[in-house]
Amino acid sequence: MGATAAQWVAEKELGDIVLVDIIDGMPQGKALDLRQAGPVEGFEVAITGTIGYEETAGSDLVIITAGLARNHGMSREDLMQHNTEIVSSVTRAVVGHSPHCIIIVVSNPLDIMTYVAKAVSGFPGNRIIGMAGVLDSARFKTFIAMELNVSVEDVQVLVLGGHGNRMVPLPRYATVGGIPLAQLLPEKKIEQIIDRTRHAGGEIVSLLKRGSAYYAPSASVVQMAETILKDKKRVLPCCVYLEGEYGLHDICFGVPVKLGAGGVEEVFEVSLTGEERELIRHSAREIKENIASLKL
Repeated sequence: MGATAAQWVAEKELGDIVLVDIIDGMPQGKALDLRQAGPVEGFEVAITGTIGYEETAGSDLVIITAGLARNHGMSREDLMQHNTEIVSSVTRAVVGHSPHCIIIVVSNPLDIMTYVAKAVSGFPGNRIIGMAGVLDSARFKTFIAMELNVSVEDVQVLVLGGHGNRMVPLPRYATVGGIPLAQLLPEKKIEQIIDRTRHAGGEIVSLLKRGSAYYAPSASVVQMAETILKDKKRVLPCCVYLEGEYGLHDICFGVPVKLGAGGVEEVFEVSLTGEERELIRHSAREIKENIASLKL
């Protein structure tokens, strides 16, 4: 997924790229291969591959994709302890060489790994962001567009909460060309789409048999990166550290935020029904339980 994200970044010419991996030769080979695509696709950025972090020194933005991939039959929670150790190690190395960077976490289980990076880095909350809501929203939009046979460009949705099965898509805020989704689809069909969205990652894992999704996740994280690097002030759903918003404290959780050069520049609190608030509390409760079991 990291290599695919690097490809999107290179094509958009968002900046010079350093690929880091633990297998010597792998990042160097991918970097050279991607750089040789430049003359064909018309992009020109410096791309370096390395097994160390010295080459990353002074980075403005770091995307952490390191960790074990979720395979068939493996839950996100199964990944937690192994990836806590990996993300902790990577975060320490990143902070040591780029103490002023913004970090976007993609490693799973996403909400927990974002919290790990926040705790280990010591960074303020605006500089640690998890990629989940953009991906979950993209999946929700895709399934709605597929069902209605309309352009995905005209679909707008809002997804809150934890990544995966604990996400909270809000159909009340979903529109197609400005038309409320409830006017276009029956409630039962909307619930089916929401259920498929919640299990979309697992659906891909079961089809692939080995490995997990990487096209949509990498595109999603690069959208966040572009928003930050170009100071676009876009409002996107991201996993961020909350200090009272939505009644939640000391947790990394998916909410709509304004992203810009300062990272998370504002958290937006939307109006929720009693039922929606209960879904949010349930989602947060699972994440808090996992955070409490962390060994940092």
